[in-house]
Amino acid sequence: MPRSVNHVASRAKRKSILKLTRGYFGARKNVWTVAKNTWEKGLTYAYRDRRNKKRNFRSLWIQRINAAARMEGMSYSVLMGKLAKAGIEINRKVLADLAMNNPEAFKAIVEKVK
Repeated sequence: MPRSVNHVASRAKRKSILKLTRGYFGARKNVWTVAKNTWEKGLTYAYRDRRNKKRNFRSLWIQRINAAARMEGMSYSVLMGKLAKAGIEINRKVLADLAMNNPEAFKAIVEKVK
């Protein structure tokens, strides 16, 4: 009995992955094995960096709050402690946005916890 190979399906699979690697440099875009490895590694980076993105943004918000708080004569840790003690539940994302785009509102919050 002759060997049965589904060339149509295997070619389609290769084609779909090569389509995803368009724009990559050198052999990464057109050599099947290299392109496949690069694409798979890219998926790993994407998974990892969806989590890292959250860390990076939290870090950015803390830096912005700290800078604004120090302009009001208070450090970040002291401000966050006093906010918790005063029972003001406002997250870092909103606080950082207020510090950047609405300094008067941020100043009012700081005055309230002082």
